[in-house]
Amino acid sequence: MRVLIAPQEFKGSLGARAVAEAIARGISAAYPDAELDLLPMSDGGPGFLEALHVAMPASERVSVPARDPLRRPVDASILHSGDTVFIEAAGANGLWRLAPAELDPLYAGTEGVGDLLLAAAALEPRHIVIGVGGSATNDGGAGMARTLGARFYGMDGGELPPGAAPLAEAVRIDWDPPAAFQGIEITVASDVQNPLVGDEGAATVYGPQKGATPPQVDQLDAALFRYATAIRRSLGVDVATMPGAGAAGGLGAGLVAFLGAQIVSGFDVVAEAIGLRERIDKADLVITGEGSFDAQSAMGKVTGRIAGLASDQGRDVIILAGRATTTRQDVVELVSYAADEEESIASAARLLERAAADAIARR
Repeated sequence: MRVLIAPQEFKGSLGARAVAEAIARGISAAYPDAELDLLPMSDGGPGFLEALHVAMPASERVSVPARDPLRRPVDASILHSGDTVFIEAAGANGLWRLAPAELDPLYAGTEGVGDLLLAAAALEPRHIVIGVGGSATNDGGAGMARTLGARFYGMDGGELPPGAAPLAEAVRIDWDPPAAFQGIEITVASDVQNPLVGDEGAATVYGPQKGATPPQVDQLDAALFRYATAIRRSLGVDVATMPGAGAAGGLGAGLVAFLGAQIVSGFDVVAEAIGLRERIDKADLVITGEGSFDAQSAMGKVTGRIAGLASDQGRDVIILAGRATTTRQDVVELVSYAADEEESIASAARLLERAAADAIARR
């Protein structure tokens, strides 16, 4: 039996690679002769580089000094493969970089993402693919642009300080694209379709998970609205309602406005790069999963897309999830193996092994 194991991360518990390895141990225990293909997945957020590097072992991880959301120096990396460089923005501005008490969406910035982009451009690729998601920032990519040379000015003519909150005063942007990016195609990998501002915008929908209180959400949304107006006036690009512009706290908008990036499906980027369809075609069984499987998962997130592709190609599917709010018969919940949800998170690796072993034994 050939089994393709293609899960994404279990947020707050295990990364995608650790999930895949736990599932593999469970299958091997129940079915020692199974032929396993481990394929950690990501839609562009945390785990993006890991998923690509596992699937493309000839690619090279390059260490890069960068800055975290609070502009402290950190070690990050980019992935070089042929004429393409892949970037995981969360390696710099990720929520995982901060302790809960450090969350500060009014001040946090994307300067470190600019550091990663400069390092990528220095390798002289034809194409840069930047996965976004899992960010602790809400500055619309202004910090990233500042690292690349942009300057932001307020109503009094003075230069604005870094962070999202000062963007409420933005009226003019000085920008001259760096020569290093000439001729480089830039793609944003994200499965978020939110606009930059409004009821479905970056601040309103995602601000609270980055530590924003209700008054701060309103403050951030107003700041991004003013920022979008300044972008339109100074750069001639309208990003306020653009689908996907709200990705990663508006980083999507910044990448489009300052670097002419194109926003595409993160899942499609990863699937094409790793030959997902071909690997499904070689499998007898496909096992995928995520921490929380719900209606949105089934309608277009990584797990649902993999399950759909496998079904379309006539392959059996098993979905392992920490918890699920769907009645699909192919879903196995870890909470059914644990005393409560807290145990299912803390002991996810052990429970994944059991659940995988039981699921394959029942086939």
